[in-house]
Amino acid sequence: MENWHLPITIVPGLGLLILSTSNLMVTLSNEISGMIENSKKKVITAKKLKQLKLLNMAMVFFYVAVALLLVSAVINGLYEVGKTSLYTSVLAIVFALIGLISLVTFSFRAVTIRQNQFQNKID
Repeated sequence: MENWHLPITIVPGLGLLILSTSNLMVTLSNEISGMIENSKKKVITAKKLKQLKLLNMAMVFFYVAVALLLVSAVINGLYEVGKTSLYTSVLAIVFALIGLISLVTFSFRAVTIRQNQFQNKID
C-alpha cells in the first residue's frame, strides 16, 4: 500500500508522448489535406495515410497504458493485492513500449517518404 504512487510517476512521461504524437497527427493531417487537393501525388498520399494510421495506433497504446497505470495505482492504494497491481503495471509498460515501437517505425518510414518527396521534386 505504501507504493501506490509509483505507477502514477510514469503518467507525465506518457502524457508528453501523447501530446507530441497528437501534434504529429495534426501536422500530418494538414499535409495530407494539402496533398489530396493536389491529387498528382497519390502514391505518397497513400503512404502518408498509412503513417497517420500508425500514429493513431501509437496513441491508442499510450492511452491504454495510462489507463492501466492509473488502475494499478488505485488497486495498489485501496487493496492489499500487490501482484495484481504489479501485473497491471507491467501490462501498461508493455502497451507503452508497443506505442514507442510504433513511433520508431513511423520515424523510419517518415524519413523514407520525405526522401521520396524530395526526389520527386528533383525529377
